Amino acid sequence: MKVCESCKRIDNSAAIHCVVCGNELTEAKTDDKSLMKFLEIDEAMLQRFKTIREQTILEAKTYLDGRSKRPIKALGISGSSRDPFDMAAESSLSEYLLEQALDELGKAKIETELVKLRKMDIRPCKACYSTTNAQCHFYCSCYPKGTKLEDDMTKTLYDKVLDADIILFATPVNNFKISSRLALFIDRCISLDGSLQPANPKGTKDKALNTKHTKFISLMADPDIPGSGFWKRFYGKVGGILVSGHEEGATMAITQLFMTLNHFGMAFPPWSNMYAMGSIEYPTYEDKRIIHDEGYADEARQVAQNTLTLAKALRNSDSRWEYDQSAN
Repeated sequence: MKVCESCKRIDNSAAIHCVVCGNELTEAKTDDKSLMKFLEIDEAMLQRFKTIREQTILEAKTYLDGRSKRPIKALGISGSSRDPFDMAAESSLSEYLLEQALDELGKAKIETELVKLRKMDIRPCKACYSTTNAQCHFYCSCYPKGTKLEDDMTKTLYDKVLDADIILFATPVNNFKISSRLALFIDRCISLDGSLQPANPKGTKDKALNTKHTKFISLMADPDIPGSGFWKRFYGKVGGILVSGHEEGATMAITQLFMTLNHFGMAFPPWSNMYAMGSIEYPTYEDKRIIHDEGYADEARQVAQNTLTLAKALRNSDSRWEYDQSAN
């Protein structure tokens, strides 16, 4: 890895000169003196960066060492807004499929929990991550845990995701895509996808400092040490996707979820998604009759069985998934 001492860029390419200022690139040095000079920080802040790194390595080790020693847990995330006691005056079809899947896992003595996002207070992501990786934190510092600003993501949902080995996602097709509630939940899960503690807990959105923290992480990440860089907390969790709809869009909804969750670090077994569709030949009130078919229920149960098979296999394997910890 090379750096530009002039404009403070990090360059992983084979370039000899900086593409921004044209100055010669030099090999990066990671001793304390060199890091403080390059990042333009004092010893106290360098120690803070190191402490966060050490704590994240411990977090990763604790998770990886402990997952085979505790019972498998499954979490069901329902993204539907439909409720028999609300405006729709009818129960959710995608949630019905999710319940079939969770019941199947329950029969296998797996601890399950169903989360209905419509009953949760989840506020929008503020896109801090797009400024620099370390501008986004875990837990989310836009809605700090334990304060008056917290919402249900920081208060409970992040911890539920961390505690789960299997996560099943259910969504209706809304305008050819996943539901707005599930999209909001997924957006906020960016805090689980590599984010770390803030360098300055009292000033979490210090852009200049967080940019330096990002550069420190990039320089210090070791591919052989999980958590030495950006720690992806969906790592190795097993996912399943269940979708219902009236006509078109199921494959787009599944693809949208799969791409995001796979890049978050989730593992997907074969046949880990399914969709149950009504028909444009009939009005929407006929969808319940069509989707409450035992064939669709069986498909949902098969998704559950396949996620459990992979979850068990991963526990008995020493293999490790590889990703670039230096860049999120």
